[in-house]
Amino acid sequence: MAKNLGVYRCSDCGYMLEVVEMGKAQLKCSGSSYALTCSKADAQVVCCGKAMELLEPNTVEASTEKHLPVAEFAETGEVVVKVGSAAHPMTPEHYIQWVAVVAGNRVQRVHFEAGQAAEAAFCACKETEVDVYAYCNLHGLWKATVKK
Repeated sequence: MAKNLGVYRCSDCGYMLEVVEMGKAQLKCSGSSYALTCSKADAQVVCCGKAMELLEPNTVEASTEKHLPVAEFAETGEVVVKVGSAAHPMTPEHYIQWVAVVAGNRVQRVHFEAGQAAEAAFCACKETEVDVYAYCNLHGLWKATVKK
């Protein structure tokens, strides 16, 4: 079973990071049974002096531009990924920054630059289901699940 990517992004500078293990939120309580105060103790990731945003991937295409990753299993055992059913723009102003595949307990990622095709092949080994993520510099994080 694949794990979800925990990707945080700073809205000011664009810095991104992936959390290796998301952990579980904990309740932190103080006081007595009559005046007990509890709050959710969750880790905060901070950049540029404010909390970074945990990106929630889009899974449904709602625009004319295509952002959902399209992937298929090849006979070689690889997962071949393209972004969109029609090629996504790859201009300096609007492009796919990276594509990642979560296969079992492995995360594989390929970064792109403007002008490159947003296409890559990843080793899926013996997995029969993978999650594929794509990040567009303008439209955020996208996710599709692909089964063999």
